[in-house]
Amino acid sequence: MSRLIYPGSPYPLGATWDGKGVNFSIYAENATGVDLCLFDSNDDSKESERIKIQERTHHVWHVYIPDMQPGQLYGYRVHGPYEPTEGHRFNANKLLIDPYAKAIAGTVQWHDALFPYEMGHPDEDLSFSKTDSAPYIPKSVVIDPNFDWEGDVAPKIPYHKSIIYEAHVKGFTQMHPDIPEEIKGSYAAIAHPVTIKYLKKLGITAIELLPVHQFVRDRYLFEKDLTNYWGYNTIGFFAPDVRYSSSGSHGQQVIEFKNMVKELHKAGIEVILDVVYNHTAEGNQMGPSLSFRGIDNASYYRLVEDNKRYYMDYTGCGNTLNANLPNVLRLIMDSLRYWILEMHVDGFRFDLASTLARELHEVRRLSAFFDIIHQDPVISQVKLIAEPWDIGEGGYQVGKFPPGWAEWNGMYRDCIRDYWRGEESVLGEFAERFTGSSDLYKDDYRKPTASINFITAHDGFTLHDLVSYNEKHNEANGEDNNDGDSHNRSWNCGVEGPTDDPEIIELRNKQKRNFLTTMFISQGVPMLVAGDEAGRSQGGNNNAYCQDNEISWINWADADNDLLEFTSKLIHFRRHHPVFRRRRWFKGQPIKGVGVEDINWFLPDGSEMPDEAWGDNFAKSIGVFLNGKGIRTVGPKGEPVLDDHFFVIFNAHYEPIEYALPTKRYGKEWIKVIDTHSGYINDSREGEVFAPKETVMVEGRSVMVFKQIVPR
Repeated sequence: MSRLIYPGSPYPLGATWDGKGVNFSIYAENATGVDLCLFDSNDDSKESERIKIQERTHHVWHVYIPDMQPGQLYGYRVHGPYEPTEGHRFNANKLLIDPYAKAIAGTVQWHDALFPYEMGHPDEDLSFSKTDSAPYIPKSVVIDPNFDWEGDVAPKIPYHKSIIYEAHVKGFTQMHPDIPEEIKGSYAAIAHPVTIKYLKKLGITAIELLPVHQFVRDRYLFEKDLTNYWGYNTIGFFAPDVRYSSSGSHGQQVIEFKNMVKELHKAGIEVILDVVYNHTAEGNQMGPSLSFRGIDNASYYRLVEDNKRYYMDYTGCGNTLNANLPNVLRLIMDSLRYWILEMHVDGFRFDLASTLARELHEVRRLSAFFDIIHQDPVISQVKLIAEPWDIGEGGYQVGKFPPGWAEWNGMYRDCIRDYWRGEESVLGEFAERFTGSSDLYKDDYRKPTASINFITAHDGFTLHDLVSYNEKHNEANGEDNNDGDSHNRSWNCGVEGPTDDPEIIELRNKQKRNFLTTMFISQGVPMLVAGDEAGRSQGGNNNAYCQDNEISWINWADADNDLLEFTSKLIHFRRHHPVFRRRRWFKGQPIKGVGVEDINWFLPDGSEMPDEAWGDNFAKSIGVFLNGKGIRTVGPKGEPVLDDHFFVIFNAHYEPIEYALPTKRYGKEWIKVIDTHSGYINDSREGEVFAPKETVMVEGRSVMVFKQIVPR
């Protein structure tokens, strides 16, 4: 029985079910023909039908099939020249994933058939493979976009009130004893009441998920019995990865993801996605043909100008998507809008974002990528966070992204690590980072909230390992410990790795409290890595990208509950006090009617810090006064924002230091609220009271915070 086939429409791209049938649309400018291949869900190794697409509009091939239903599996075969030296790698023997697929059933099963050339051929990628790849490539899925959002409303939490929690869907939930076994490691596990209760108690306002776009397990990792755990190897920019679905692979993963977002939103928690638009999983010229390469290689990738056989690689992953081309920009923007409008996510963290800003070779702040985002009424309204570097020349762009963007502040991370391990000549920079990094953002009309402050991230040591290892220990990765960064600015406190020495254990615990306290009372937006609050260790592995096992998963049974309680109190302390989360820069000028500055710095003797003291190479301690009446912003109803006054003492020296509290000009009495030496934290109105100019002993390598209650 012949199937009815209609011309269809070029837009929207992808497979779109309208209740009566499905419209298929794919961009392939240099192709000479496109076949739509259909598969039976009971046996997706062989085509059940092949349809030659006849209609082409502005380089877009399209067809409409009436009566087709959601759940249909499909792929494409694209015809055209196989001329690698000219940038063309068409090979219709290779089944290809739809770049706009909303769901992908299964994962890549590695086989030589996936490569467009003959593996082992003396001409390498210049040769041509005639082997069918269909049995080994996952199939695209037609989905039903309907979903009951139950009136879902985005929390829309402003940056200055945000606490970001970077987490891996599987790693966060796989070993949790209270998550049902059948959903561990899934979107459903993130949506489980146990997870949400934990995030709420901790004080988190936004969960930033490591990549959940469908990604590929690299072949070289597969052959070493490892995997791409982090997921920075995207092949489907619209499809939630099937590995994190507990409910099915034929569109159920979309529903499960949406339900996760809905449940998190009900709890007032935002969802931010770590996205990888700088490269794809197809690698360099020796890589497989999974999607873009076979659809139209020259229309998706940056190729070497004088030899288009090769790829420009600013990512270290073999290729770079060409964000200068209109169709690639459209792909990225369509993907971002889809995740906002259809999946209801609240923002994005862009991996290697400098790559997207490269026009020819240089990184340009006003590139087409930024121009389009700025004028887009949807994308411009969510959180946009850049990882402001790539591996290319001039790729380190911290502080150089345009207004409207926040950035992972790598300079904050490096400075705070150096300060607490006792490096010299960092006091001036420490003060700069603590107050929001105005040297990076102020001159560009950006606010302190442009700085995403972090001590650790998924890439590198965990917080526990930062204070337990001087060297990386990546032997499990199978690269003879040659992978990962060797310059970690870490300090093991005297012994490499685990120890039974109680003094070293206590010093490490104190250092963790120092790092956390510094981050959560710094101006900017704090980002906590999942598990750091519970003392998670990776055994010194600072590049656990390939470890989908106990190395990377949070072992909740071994959680440091004392550190967890301290961190939770610290986060709620920050959330309660607007003086630590300002929306505007400090001015350092007297406040009208108060007579003291919004901020001031002090030496141990209680005197105000002179300019020449900032150049003291050996200085490792500093006091800072924060004026609760000097915030200079208003609340939602125009009311003035007021807070208590605070005096903070940082002592990174290994010996105790006597510190005099400020004169009565700054406050009549002070209550101690935080002491990282003992682990004390109590933000009450009662406690040990200290008088102006009274001397306090600040133990070596510790932070003390004093509060003066200001009548409202």
